Amino acid sequence: MAVTIRLTKTGRKGEKKYRIVVKEKRSDRDGRAIETLGWYEKRGKEESKSIDMDRFKYWISVGAKPSDTVARLAK
Repeated sequence: MAVTIRLTKTGRKGEKKYRIVVKEKRSDRDGRAIETLGWYEKRGKEESKSIDMDRFKYWISVGAKPSDTVARLAK
């Protein structure tokens, strides 16, 4: 089972709100997640985020691959 850390979209149409989740690589974007690690929201040029870095590091240590966007957000 290949596991990845990626974004899943939430909120209403036109809003840029996402959850940072751990999922199986072949699952749908908005499908069931193994674990939710945090959230990311962008409004215009502002962005806010919250990531549980302890759990993020744990999933990386057991072999989960973050998407490019999630890797950028985690820095």
